[in-house]
Amino acid sequence: MSTVVNSEREDPQPLSDPSTPGAWLLGQRDPTRPAIVIDGKTKTFGELISKVNQLSNKFTAVGLRRGDVVAGLLLNGAEYYEIALACTQSGLYFVPINTHLAAPEVEYIVRDSNASVIIVHAELADKVVGRVEDAVQHRVVIGSAPADWSSYESFTDVSDDTPATRTLGSLMMYTSGTTGRPKGVRRPLPDATPESSLAMAAQYLPTVGILPGQPGRHLVCSPVYHAAPGGNSMFLSHSGHTLYVLPGFKAEDVLRSISDNAITTSHMVPTHFQRLLDLPAGVRVAADVSSIQSLLHAGAPCPPATKRAMIDWFGPVLWEYLGSTEGQVATCSTQEWLEHPGTIGRPAPGAVVLRGLDGELAAPGEEGTIYFKASPFEYLGDPEKTAAAFWGDFATSGDVGRFDDDGYLYVLDRRADLILTGGVNVYPAEVEGALLEHPGVDDAGVIGVADPEWGQKVVAVIQLASGFNGDDDLRTALDQHVRDQIAGFKRPREYIFVQDFPRSAAGKVSRAKLRELANGQ
Repeated sequence: MSTVVNSEREDPQPLSDPSTPGAWLLGQRDPTRPAIVIDGKTKTFGELISKVNQLSNKFTAVGLRRGDVVAGLLLNGAEYYEIALACTQSGLYFVPINTHLAAPEVEYIVRDSNASVIIVHAELADKVVGRVEDAVQHRVVIGSAPADWSSYESFTDVSDDTPATRTLGSLMMYTSGTTGRPKGVRRPLPDATPESSLAMAAQYLPTVGILPGQPGRHLVCSPVYHAAPGGNSMFLSHSGHTLYVLPGFKAEDVLRSISDNAITTSHMVPTHFQRLLDLPAGVRVAADVSSIQSLLHAGAPCPPATKRAMIDWFGPVLWEYLGSTEGQVATCSTQEWLEHPGTIGRPAPGAVVLRGLDGELAAPGEEGTIYFKASPFEYLGDPEKTAAAFWGDFATSGDVGRFDDDGYLYVLDRRADLILTGGVNVYPAEVEGALLEHPGVDDAGVIGVADPEWGQKVVAVIQLASGFNGDDDLRTALDQHVRDQIAGFKRPREYIFVQDFPRSAAGKVSRAKLRELANGQ
């Protein structure tokens, strides 16, 4: 990478050919255009696509075939985009793995996806080294590589010629199932060129206030292993935007980058908004955010007061959307939200339907499960879950909502029991399973409770086993026990100890009663 100093807030570099489709051709026709900027250093589109082609040629050389899987345990960096673009032009599935997962969780995804290649940053290698060697033939470390693993540089030390054969690949994201066990969302690979995938970007970007072909600078401040920040930034890269990539979200660093680099777009979750708003007034006033044209947010319900404060600060540039790994539902401009508070937008006619409890279409004002027009997909290894997700040509991720008389959609529940904390999904069953392995726990119920910073926080209600006391020592022991079993972001932030659980007549734990208990009702 070469050093780039952006001393003035000049307009983004115009495209030499606005009709150029995709990062691959940008690498050929506009090779000096900045593609990715990290720590003040840039990688041009020419340099980016050179590495992409090297990866594609290596995948072919080691015997990968259409439909094979490449898994990545990756920090925010250029390598994510190199690997994703290489898989997309090589007919391969790319599986980005959540870097905050515990080692057993990472191992499960690597094995379940049947990955032929795994590429991991050295800082994360201890989560896979010694665990997956028998399952994955080609193992690559970005940085210092241990025995029986290849370094990223040596693995990609091949020709950077454009591959002789290019065919469309796809992401395969993992999303938790009803039991909390992750499931890969796999779409069939059409017999098409990689550039055929760009039609989706051309259709999507205008719905969030971004005109295709218009240059810009996009700030990546969320983990790219998530479908939303990774996917949105990839769409914008294909449109010629320069990606300014941060290692994670630190409010002052984010605000400084927006101001210093004249950032035009970014993607955040409501927790990020709150952290920006919590900065000292002097820091906020000193920052120039006037360059922002579209600030996307999703991942959790945004408290109205938080959203209004962001609009007052940044202007009418917020775009909210509802989507999931399974598909896109709706987008909402600032003006629409102000006129219809709480909406997540008005879907195109026929794109979204609500199915009532009776199985029929819900009328305006009536609650129903949200179904969206979806291209075919399957939950890897789970035909029952796949079948349950579809209703004709429509699919659902389980959200419940209602339409108003003007066709605006409102989300009433973000899935039956799902907890959304800081924009990340946590399934109670998985946390409960970890807790139940501790001898001091007779039963456990995990719920989400409203939290001003995280949106929701994870709260565990524990029915004590005989001989145990609900004291600080047990809280500490349970916290460490859970950390050893599952990712840290899933651990309960609060423990409530009870002698008996509230249950329904059928003997099931009443989550509604647990929420009342947690809220002090």
